[in-house]
Amino acid sequence: MSSFDIDLSQLVADLSAMIRTPSVNTFGVESEAGEEAAMADLFETQLRALGLEIGAHEVLKGRRNVWGRLKGTGDGPTILLAGHLDTVGVDGYGGPFEPHVKNGNIYGRGACDMKAGLAAYLEVIRILQRSDAALRGDVIVAGVIDEEHAMAGSTYFGQHGPQLDFAIVAEPTQLEICRAHKGQMLMTLRTTGLAAHSSMPQSGRNAIYHMGAVLTALQSYADDLRARPADPMCGAPSLSVGVIRGGDNACSVPDFCEIDIDRRTIPGESSADVMAELYAVIEQAKQSVPELECVIETPFLDLPPLDTAETSPVMQAVINASMAVIGKSDVTAFPGSSDAPNFACPTVICGAGDLAQCHSLNEYISIVQIEEAISIYTHAILELQTL
Repeated sequence: MSSFDIDLSQLVADLSAMIRTPSVNTFGVESEAGEEAAMADLFETQLRALGLEIGAHEVLKGRRNVWGRLKGTGDGPTILLAGHLDTVGVDGYGGPFEPHVKNGNIYGRGACDMKAGLAAYLEVIRILQRSDAALRGDVIVAGVIDEEHAMAGSTYFGQHGPQLDFAIVAEPTQLEICRAHKGQMLMTLRTTGLAAHSSMPQSGRNAIYHMGAVLTALQSYADDLRARPADPMCGAPSLSVGVIRGGDNACSVPDFCEIDIDRRTIPGESSADVMAELYAVIEQAKQSVPELECVIETPFLDLPPLDTAETSPVMQAVINASMAVIGKSDVTAFPGSSDAPNFACPTVICGAGDLAQCHSLNEYISIVQIEEAISIYTHAILELQTL
């Protein structure tokens, strides 16, 4: 294994401090200071301790992206190392913010998803500083908000943050190299009816019944998506209905019904295409319910697919680094969605940890694998300096 001199005690201390700092996403519930606020403050402190040039954006009230820049000479590519500050919730999780090390693993909420990646980035910067490597381009380390919900942080960073040439995202992949994943559109569909007493249902229009027609048409649409030609990396597109809400009580004809849907897209599909298809679904439902009133709300997540070419310099650098560090370079698609497409540059997902640990009630990550990730990132950054 080709590795670097890693300060293991500092790495564990950095990650432990992050785990001790709760940063549970509010999942759309407004708050005066988002749950990521303390984590953003901690990460900024850690970046400042490295002597980096600091930047920040308040994306939502009390919720900000933070980043640090290690300056190069200015004639090389700008490389982003990005991760999210937030975690999922902790209901039913005993001691989620009490980090501990056991059998070579570190435990706690966010250990795997993905505070280990943020801690790894800090050590990459220290290695680069200790080595006095001649960096031609800048290295930016960023923590963004809201990945677990609507990815507002990475969306804002891609639109308003520093100009980038390449990015690496340390989502847990067990060090597999992911150059692609499906896009994701989350949106609400709402049917409107007319309220009436349930003893006289003929006096109203039942929005839940009307949504039934929409659901039937959506099921047919989902079946059609599964039968479409699959992308070689990402597979077939899909649709799932995940939430339904409607009515106020059993004694009233409901005047509204809502569903939340998840449409996964593959390379070659656009948001406009998907919206046109969904409007066609509504028209199909109207064939059985002519009086149907159904509105498709603006998507609250509209993430394009990730589709980084294998020939991209950042892909080749990570492949070469993986071969040097762990002796293999498995290229695949990331099974979920991530911030990666929002950074508006060729981006690779590669990180320590097992996706199966994410969101679990006993979250942990291998410390050795974090060390391997650090070496891979450092090798890749140094190779990209030769462009």
